Amino acid sequence: MLPAASGYDRAITVFSPDGRLYQVEYAIETVRRGTLAIGIKSKDGIILAVEEKPRKLQNAEITQKIFQVDDHIGVAAAGYIPDARSQVDNARFFSQSNRMIYDEPIEVESVAKHLADQCQQFTQYAGVRPFGVALIIAGINKSGGSIFLTDPSGTYISYDAVAIGSGSEQVTEYLEKYYKKDMSLEEAASLAIESIYLVSEEKEGTKHVKMAEILNDTKILTKTLEKDIEKYAAKAKESAAKRQK
Repeated sequence: MLPAASGYDRAITVFSPDGRLYQVEYAIETVRRGTLAIGIKSKDGIILAVEEKPRKLQNAEITQKIFQVDDHIGVAAAGYIPDARSQVDNARFFSQSNRMIYDEPIEVESVAKHLADQCQQFTQYAGVRPFGVALIIAGINKSGGSIFLTDPSGTYISYDAVAIGSGSEQVTEYLEKYYKKDMSLEEAASLAIESIYLVSEEKEGTKHVKMAEILNDTKILTKTLEKDIEKYAAKAKESAAKRQK
């Protein structure tokens, strides 16, 4: 960094001469260094998948990077996970308040906008730091499935398929090449696992893969069982082999 610009990374509220907020950029870099998280929308529902690397004695049954906000909304995170827990707690309160006031499930975009607004506030006040996490917010509305991405800058964007974290640029190119809007839930799950294998150090097994799904029919987030993940992984291997030919 140039000496003339070095002081601007100490304050969140001051733009550098070239129009940058360095602390926000550092927070986005934290997201890039986190393990991979993926959201994929299919004709049957939505898949959330993450890569987790548990320690040997850690209870691997507990998912650290996938959260439930409401019955019909889930979140996958990449970056500084304690920040994700804080944002998810905020989203849960916001969602339940909506149910109590309006007696109906909250829209996925409303949750995404609310969390993005909170992120943006943390880029303009002294004495705070930006959230070092990006979130994939997915759910089923009355009108169908929605996936939104929020980042530390306060941006929120809708996607059909999205990846965040380490290796996300390579995975995004892979999704752009092989994603189809009319794919089934099983095909979406297999594509998510293919994408994780693409950038992960572990190319075999499913112990490092966690997944949740939200079906259009039930509109309820459920954790994907280990046996189902293994089934999707076998299909992912077959699909990857065919694409290499």
